[in-house]
Amino acid sequence: MKKELGIYIHIPFCTSRCPYCDFYSNAGCREDEISRYAAAVAAQLVQWSRMCGEYAVDTVYFGGGTPTLLSLRDFGLLMDALGGHYDIEPGAEISCECNTADAEYLRGLRSLGVNRLSIGAQSLDDDELRELGRVHNSADFVRTYNDAREAGFDNISADLMLGIPCQSRESLHMTLERLCALKPEHVSAYCLRIEESTPFGKAVGRLPLPPEDDIAEMYLGTIKFLAGQEIEQYEISNFARAGYECRHNLKYWNCDEYLGFGASAHSFFGSERFSCPRSLERYLGGEYIAGRTKPSPADLETEYVMLAMRRTAGLVADEYVGRFGVDPHEKYRGRFSEFVRRGLVTADMSGYRFTPRGMLVSNTVLSSILDL
Repeated sequence: MKKELGIYIHIPFCTSRCPYCDFYSNAGCREDEISRYAAAVAAQLVQWSRMCGEYAVDTVYFGGGTPTLLSLRDFGLLMDALGGHYDIEPGAEISCECNTADAEYLRGLRSLGVNRLSIGAQSLDDDELRELGRVHNSADFVRTYNDAREAGFDNISADLMLGIPCQSRESLHMTLERLCALKPEHVSAYCLRIEESTPFGKAVGRLPLPPEDDIAEMYLGTIKFLAGQEIEQYEISNFARAGYECRHNLKYWNCDEYLGFGASAHSFFGSERFSCPRSLERYLGGEYIAGRTKPSPADLETEYVMLAMRRTAGLVADEYVGRFGVDPHEKYRGRFSEFVRRGLVTADMSGYRFTPRGMLVSNTVLSSILDL
């Protein structure tokens, strides 16, 4: 029986760069430059397929940037490289991130085999979208969403952001109500993280950000509101109807194997972590690996605990024993005890899990228990 593998494909192009974004992306590229990049990714897919004979691909994720800036011809080139050189499982989850797209493009995307769409709404308040520097408005999102449904997408996720400039608990509640009226299968809700290198990072003292206490209540309120819509939390920032959890992203949190293609993409494959260069020029020049490390057993254990605790399932004792051959309670009972007492972690014989309030301070807790 073949091992399962996830594939991530990075498309580092955007119409314009959002002032909060720290992902590797290039704005304003010409169509011929994007086509040249697609051809380079197809070449990498073909070359690396030679080491994947023992694997069946069960998830593919096109991320960015804005993958829908690819022409349908270029998208088809990548799908052909995948289908022609990898064992793609029947029923594989094939996801694509999208900001806005027209109905014809969405029909073409679906016909190429993409079966899951992740649309970047961020907010359904137009004033907040302007503060975020987004080029779409709420009506654009609703139109794209409805066109995607008509194109045959029955697995749609929407991205939201919490703690953004000018946002209030009331405006977030309105966004959630409008979004859930559309009946998405999945919602990602991320708290704004301001990176120093971004325009937001350089203007942080002047941004009209909500108070931290309000942001915490926004997060907890989002968990409660979505649960009332039968969209349950399964990871710190991700929520889904039963059976619609993002199978690709679960690979990251479960420490499963995946390969990343395209400039800046990362991989975990064959007990090694490696990445492509964060440079379009170097990547187009044929450089596919910029850094490679082989984590030690201790590193792998730390990574597993850190990523597993992002899930609402948490650190599952049976999973841990299966991976590392020892009972996690022997190592972590004492380390978690203070956080259990403070109501930030739930502990029992099955393992350890963050409470909703614990998820708000998860990085602090994990830094303490893992000696980071």
